[in-house]
Amino acid sequence: MRALAIAAVAGLLFCGAAIAAENEPVRELDPVHVNAIRDPELRKYKAILAGLDAFDKHHKLAPAVDRLVFRLTARKADDAPAPLAARLVGDGGFSLPVPIDAGGRFEVPRSEAAADADSELELNRKRRLYRTMPDIRTPGLAANQRRLGDLRLECKVMVAIAKEEIPLFWVLTINTIMLTSDWCGFFDEKRKARFGFHADGPVSAALLREGDRTLELKAKGDSFEVPLASPEWSDDAVVELSYAAPLTGTAGETPRTAP
Repeated sequence: MRALAIAAVAGLLFCGAAIAAENEPVRELDPVHVNAIRDPELRKYKAILAGLDAFDKHHKLAPAVDRLVFRLTARKADDAPAPLAARLVGDGGFSLPVPIDAGGRFEVPRSEAAADADSELELNRKRRLYRTMPDIRTPGLAANQRRLGDLRLECKVMVAIAKEEIPLFWVLTINTIMLTSDWCGFFDEKRKARFGFHADGPVSAALLREGDRTLELKAKGDSFEVPLASPEWSDDAVVELSYAAPLTGTAGETPRTAP
């Protein structure tokens, strides 16, 4: 049963609560909107606000990161001619552009008007083409390094968003199976449970390091697994990733594997 809960959490977070989203009605689009796609990528604004609240509440996990940034990564090749664009769109014609930088990174502002309009974050791509994830990175680390506190905070944000997007039945079910409402706190070495994160490219090896201690992590494809809540590893422990191919770009952009 615990394995089922782990699989459920991983699916909900990595897929962006896609199952819940696919069962909801699609907002009709006007041709003058940021895109004319019938079934665009959408994210509830109230869920994003839950992520912003989680970032503020658990900010001590990554004190050097001053704001929450999200990043878009393509699940498959994107051959659309138009550049990526996003906005908050809601009832009564509410619309607020959300700038996306060259690395696919963007910030979502707090807006009382957006909340009142029951807004959604709309991307000018069809659903499931892009993955939207928090991107929390302490300055000064190499492109192949991820600080454990940053990853812990990413998990808190992802879980907060997921709990707003999925049915309450699933939240209560997972709470019951895990015997906790702190989903991120479930993943530790004692339970032999590790939380998966996406990397910036295919990973050949991953190592958790703090001082003279190291722990080999499971890495497969473009993901790696971390004993996120293990108390013997502090927030300043660092995951060192070895990539199957050299990365281009910087940690502040969206790194790409070289051809």
